Amino acid sequence: MKGRWWTNLYAQVLVAMAIGILLGHFVPDLGAQMKPLGDGFIKLVKTVIGPLIFLTVVVGMAKMGDLRHVGRIGLKALIYFEVLTTLALVIGLVVANLVEPGASIQASAAALDGKAVAGYQKAAADQGIVSFLLHIIPDTLVSAFVDGDLLQVLLVALLFGTAMTRAGAAGRRVLDAFEDFAHVLFGVVNLIMRAAPIGAFGAMAFTIGKFGIATLASLLWLLVSVYVTCALFVFLVLGLVAYWSGFSLWRFLVFIRHELLLVLGTSSSESALPRMLVRLEQAGCARSVVGLVLPTGYSFNLDGTCIYLTMAALFIAQALGIELSLREELTLLAVLLLTSKGAAGVTGSGFITLAATLGALGGKVPVEGVALVLGVDRFLSEARAITNLIGNGVATMVVAKWEGLRDDDRMREAFARGPDDSVDTGVPASA
Repeated sequence: MKGRWWTNLYAQVLVAMAIGILLGHFVPDLGAQMKPLGDGFIKLVKTVIGPLIFLTVVVGMAKMGDLRHVGRIGLKALIYFEVLTTLALVIGLVVANLVEPGASIQASAAALDGKAVAGYQKAAADQGIVSFLLHIIPDTLVSAFVDGDLLQVLLVALLFGTAMTRAGAAGRRVLDAFEDFAHVLFGVVNLIMRAAPIGAFGAMAFTIGKFGIATLASLLWLLVSVYVTCALFVFLVLGLVAYWSGFSLWRFLVFIRHELLLVLGTSSSESALPRMLVRLEQAGCARSVVGLVLPTGYSFNLDGTCIYLTMAALFIAQALGIELSLREELTLLAVLLLTSKGAAGVTGSGFITLAATLGALGGKVPVEGVALVLGVDRFLSEARAITNLIGNGVATMVVAKWEGLRDDDRMREAFARGPDDSVDTGVPASA
């Protein structure tokens, strides 16, 4: 983007984050009161996520035409998700055993504050395989959009896209209207993103003001361990996956740097989802793949959350002096393979999933132990969110290449040119 640096949206976000950190540190009471600014921005973004996902999937399916092709994309995406999230869980488990981040805490179960995590325990009790599957089905056609549940929106979009594909001329007329609507909706996204600096300021001021820099000192080893493990996963595992798929991970990260900065400021990967839809199409991925793989990954491909869950669970056990046998750790891994799929890309969901996981271990590790990481969970959520965003971006690039629906010439041109914000108000031409 041409112009002076202070007119750049993401320079404004960076400055706003710095001001928020300073306010939270020097005037913590006032900083903690800035929470509504961050929450309000994320709510604004979430108002357009459902319609954007719906339009992207439906238009992509209608233009592809072959429903068997759509099913093949979905199946390959789910296989990829399962392999990568399992690998993330294993890496988190291995690192937590090697570095033992909770060994020096020496807490006692009697001293834990059960009231602090009561709300998370109640939310975790509602999680289960059957309830998760039933929850994918919305109560009504429009309730999926009202509640903002990505998987429900995706289901409605798949049903609608299938019907449109079979509708002939009537379907083509609806398709034209949907493309025009999508063009306007991306304009709404562009308007909302102008408030990103305010949201980033509010989120950072609240985090530092509420929990304080001093909170980090006692749990610094856990923080460092999680951040380093996430970085290793991104640059080693995802780097190798990207290399195998024919693109440079580093150039991809540079290409989505604005979205990464937005996630860093808000601690929520959902805040960057509308922009990622555009970025991945700019990078040569077909709209049908982007619309199907990216939102599905927000429930099934949370690599950062998986790393956090295994390391936090073992941290709590180590801090309470609880020895877990190899069999119990493998049981933990098996439980996490299920519970991690219920975590969404929203701040705090990983904490609820952690409570659900400990509750499924038969009382070996008390659920109240999650109180030990309550103070730094907000800081850990940034590592989770950024890793999740990168993981889903790479997944979309890989599945698109896998299906022959990635234009590598266009990708290389986009990586060389950089992100093009001038088309954010329109729908890219790939289909």
